[in-house]
Amino acid sequence: MYVYVNGHIVKKEEARISPFDHGFMYGIGLFETFRTYEGHPFLLDDHLQRLNDSLQEVNIKLQLKRAEVVEIIQQLLEANKLKDAYVRLNVSAGIGDLGLQTNEYEEPTIIIYMKPVPHFSSNEKVCKILNTRRNSPEGEKRLKSHHYLNNIFGKREIGNHPNIEGIFLTESGFVAEGIVSNIFWVKNDIVYTPSLDTGILNGITRQFVLTLLSALGIEYEQGLYKLNELEQADEIFLTNSIQEIVPVRQLNTRMYPGVKGSLSKMLKQQYQRFTTSLWTRCELKERIEKE
Repeated sequence: MYVYVNGHIVKKEEARISPFDHGFMYGIGLFETFRTYEGHPFLLDDHLQRLNDSLQEVNIKLQLKRAEVVEIIQQLLEANKLKDAYVRLNVSAGIGDLGLQTNEYEEPTIIIYMKPVPHFSSNEKVCKILNTRRNSPEGEKRLKSHHYLNNIFGKREIGNHPNIEGIFLTESGFVAEGIVSNIFWVKNDIVYTPSLDTGILNGITRQFVLTLLSALGIEYEQGLYKLNELEQADEIFLTNSIQEIVPVRQLNTRMYPGVKGSLSKMLKQQYQRFTTSLWTRCELKERIEKE
């Protein structure tokens, strides 16, 4: 496979960064993962908005625009002979001296990884509540950054089975998020999802689903919820940008509808209608109203 590194398309085996890159030394780096569908990078504008906002927060002097990223993605798709791809857009701080730096990083390292979309052996998940608690964000909100050790500890609890997802609780015992997903559930026709006050990542697919629910006139709430409220759900589903919307058939020992869940099935159908065309969730309401 080929990747993009600071202006060059290279074989992945040839990709190199400096050992003095502060993304490597101190974890000062950010990334976005998304998919292309028939060559279209779904919700790219939303991913770039979150990335650009986060770059300002960590003092990296860079703002990426849609046109330049799309050009690189098209080059990578051609080099890798793909139309449907898993893409990771990564920006790290770049080279710095040994020691903590307070001034702005002016020459960041930009890497775009690409691979075929993984084959998912099941269309539903089994969820397990983790003993590892969700750590609090290092700043005011959680960034999609290189700081992933909390997620790694959670992943070690459940192992590598592709159909199992671990669910974090906060230190206070509130439902937070999955290791690589956001969580939603349905009770009495109302959709619930943890508030950002729990310290979770504001996932792009999470935001898309909330916008979709609003456009369809489906009631939802964001808040602080204890585990028993999640356990009493009529239906549970997970979201992320690679696996999209994934129904849950089991949480610990409790069983749920899984792929037979009516709301998650409908949302997944709606989601797939837009994957080859939407740049941002902001276009969603207008598109639905026109139809």
